[in-house]
Amino acid sequence: MPARTMTAGPGSTPLMPRYGESALPDLATSLLAALGVPAEANPLDLPPAGKICLLVVDGMGWELLRQFPAAAPFLSELAMTGAPLTAGFPSTTVTSLTSLGTGLPPGQHGMLGYQVAVPGHGTLLNALHWDDRVDPVVWQPAPTIFERAARAGVAALRVAHSSFRKSGLSAASMRGADYRSANTLGALVSHTAAALAGDGPALAMVYTGDLDATGHMYGCGSDAWRYQLGHADKLAEQLAGALPPGTALYITADHGMTDVPADKRADADALPELREGVRLLGGEPRARHVYAAPGAAADVLASWRETLGSRAWVASRDEAIAAGWFGPVDPRWAARIGDVVAAAAGCSAIVATAAEPRESALVGMHGSLTSADQLVPLLIRGPS
Repeated sequence: MPARTMTAGPGSTPLMPRYGESALPDLATSLLAALGVPAEANPLDLPPAGKICLLVVDGMGWELLRQFPAAAPFLSELAMTGAPLTAGFPSTTVTSLTSLGTGLPPGQHGMLGYQVAVPGHGTLLNALHWDDRVDPVVWQPAPTIFERAARAGVAALRVAHSSFRKSGLSAASMRGADYRSANTLGALVSHTAAALAGDGPALAMVYTGDLDATGHMYGCGSDAWRYQLGHADKLAEQLAGALPPGTALYITADHGMTDVPADKRADADALPELREGVRLLGGEPRARHVYAAPGAAADVLASWRETLGSRAWVASRDEAIAAGWFGPVDPRWAARIGDVVAAAAGCSAIVATAAEPRESALVGMHGSLTSADQLVPLLIRGPS
């Protein structure tokens, strides 16, 4: 891949996901292997366990957790012996939860971002809100870790807000689990402890999205975010205390976050150079899929590189695949990737204020290949 596509400025290089070594899909397969599920890789070398609880705190980046230890004393103590994982690209909820839910890198499971093109239809699929015309099981057909666990005799459980139970994203990324709805932090703790109280091996994935929502609205450098981190810390501490004896607790996140100042935002709806030849603008502000009109891909690539300069790493689809941004890419999913892919460098973003007013107004953002976006914690509290 030409060096210019991987360099966004002097001394600026992307943090490439460590697929197959220490990325979110590697955590997923390692958990299954620790539970004795046959034929599952264990690259993280996790020890055997009879029951495992995985707590996923949406938006709790490794660098942010290390930056605010006083706000999260329980988690920060675990971080002293913990280590970071890489989320994968794009470092966004849709992609990362599917990596955790399947044990596959993005290029293999095909959930390649917040908004991606539906090939042959001229439309974007927003994977958080979904589209009833798209069958989530056809869109993501690989078996989930919950289906694989259940086949091996391991009870498979999800504990999360009731609003996610029947979502397209849940069906695509985490089907096969016994879903336990819990709409408060206290309910997350009590429902998880009760679900794991039975006999036999079990895997429970617990999810909370409040920290991510707070960061988007108020910024991850805000007082509101630090207070919300304190709530996540208390959730983790209470969960650790409530789990049945012999249960191992693992804590991670789906991505980090960075605050994007107004002067670091390139507006695609105000810069004709970023719209010329563009058929669809997908992804999100820090991880863009740019779908070109027929015959315009080379011109779009050149224009985006020139216009954004050091504000983003800009690559063609083939260059991004060759560089390993998505991990090995299944040919069935390649057309979902933009003809041009742009990953924001530093604390910049490519917004679209007219087409995406809500997303463009967010304070905290994520999705890119910076350490702030990519690094997430792997915290471990062994079975008592």
